[in-house]
Amino acid sequence: AALVRSIEGAEDDTVAGIGAVNECALGPHDVLIGIAASGTTPFVHAALLHATERGAHTVFLTCAEPPATLLHSCEVVIRVDVGPEIVTGSTRLKAGTATKLVLNIITTGAMVRLGKTYGNLMVDLQATNAKLRERGERIVMEVLGVSRESARTALAAAGAGERPDLLGRG
Repeated sequence: AALVRSIEGAEDDTVAGIGAVNECALGPHDVLIGIAASGTTPFVHAALLHATERGAHTVFLTCAEPPATLLHSCEVVIRVDVGPEIVTGSTRLKAGTATKLVLNIITTGAMVRLGKTYGNLMVDLQATNAKLRERGERIVMEVLGVSRESARTALAAAGAGERPDLLGRG
């Protein structure tokens, strides 16, 4: 519902923050990244503190001075100092953009660590449409130094058409 209409006050609901952690059953093998551009969102604080109690690893991402409670309880605090917003109170501008850049770096690093890349190529893709099938062909062409037709033939022989998740897994 929040994608279409703002749910006012949800960010203040500490019980919901704890509930979200419980719903995901976070534990010692999980990482929770709490994001609060202003650094003060109660939902995020409660979720991070509860995740710590459950043994999960915690990261706090903010564009403001982090509160002492999270500085001491989170394993990693990422503070991106973007300076004052162009329109005061509108964290969707500089803080939102900076947060997205940090999350892109984190997810890219995770994909590399999970083996979803070969060099600088994303290889563990699901070729579910024409654009992705074409990308898969280009990847095979680049890695193997073969023509598009050879790449297409190799992917077909490997069953990439029947199994769109096959590219990069063998």
